[in-house]
Amino acid sequence: SELDVPVGLINAAFGATRIIPWVAPQGIAELHELAEIVTEMHTRRQQYRKQLARQIDAMDAWVDKTRAALAESKPIPLSRWPRNPLGWHYAPSSLYNAMVHPFTAMPVRGALWYQGEANVRHQQLYRQKMLALIRGWRGAWDQPDMPFYYVQLAPFRFKTAATPYEIPKLREIQTSVLAEPNTGMVVTTDVGDIVDIHPRDKAAVGERLALWALAKTYGRPDIVYCGPMYKSLAVEGDKIRISFEHVGGGLISTDHKPLSWFEIAGADGRYTPAKAKIDGASVLVHSPEVPQPVAVRFAWHEEAQPNLANAEGLPAGPFRTNSP
Repeated sequence: SELDVPVGLINAAFGATRIIPWVAPQGIAELHELAEIVTEMHTRRQQYRKQLARQIDAMDAWVDKTRAALAESKPIPLSRWPRNPLGWHYAPSSLYNAMVHPFTAMPVRGALWYQGEANVRHQQLYRQKMLALIRGWRGAWDQPDMPFYYVQLAPFRFKTAATPYEIPKLREIQTSVLAEPNTGMVVTTDVGDIVDIHPRDKAAVGERLALWALAKTYGRPDIVYCGPMYKSLAVEGDKIRISFEHVGGGLISTDHKPLSWFEIAGADGRYTPAKAKIDGASVLVHSPEVPQPVAVRFAWHEEAQPNLANAEGLPAGPFRTNSP
């Protein structure tokens, strides 16, 4: 209804996968930080050839055994076909080759991306891998500035993570990718379920992706497409003022309660829960336990479901002011 033209979506999805299988080969090759992955691709190729040969031998043996049983009119045993030993969906570029590359002959207007849970415990070079993903897909479609909009991780109680800060760290990496031209990110801290890694409110996620597309791709600059994002800090005595971009119609508390999930730290780096209040287009953060504050972090926990948003209802992005 917004565009008065049909819009189609191609869904290429495979659950519980890491990012590297989705990266186009040219994306991997162009980033020198991922040189070890190129080596891994070569090594795995040799391994796969050997494993595939063993699999074919096993199938041949099964067929011969079954034929012999049929020839002798014996009952055919309920043998199982040999399992695929390759683990192909973990290999670099494997899912791209199988599920994305076939569509590169078709013109597309942009790409939407939602992945990251499987990389929470494997964050090494994740930013570089996302850049390889974006640039590789753009190269595959021969669109150097193809829009690429993605979804930040939702809250989840990650029982296997070493600390409750692994998801925030990956979110921070995802936020840093916004420096890549023509990208956009949807924040989902308000639609998650801490016991379900996939937000059940799919409509909100899709609508927020659509806002990015309408505003940045389809020429609707009047649309507020992003929630408040950390811009800068200023120490004011025993308080810290946090300024934001994408304030829209103003900052609000979505439940009309005091702002939640703000923490403040002094020079020792020890964070303590803080009181925070909206002051115009900024937030003042304070704790009597930290008389000389130097840093603030917000929603820095895997279960954080904060209430800061703009008047359009788009949630503020998690951040820490002292990121390494």
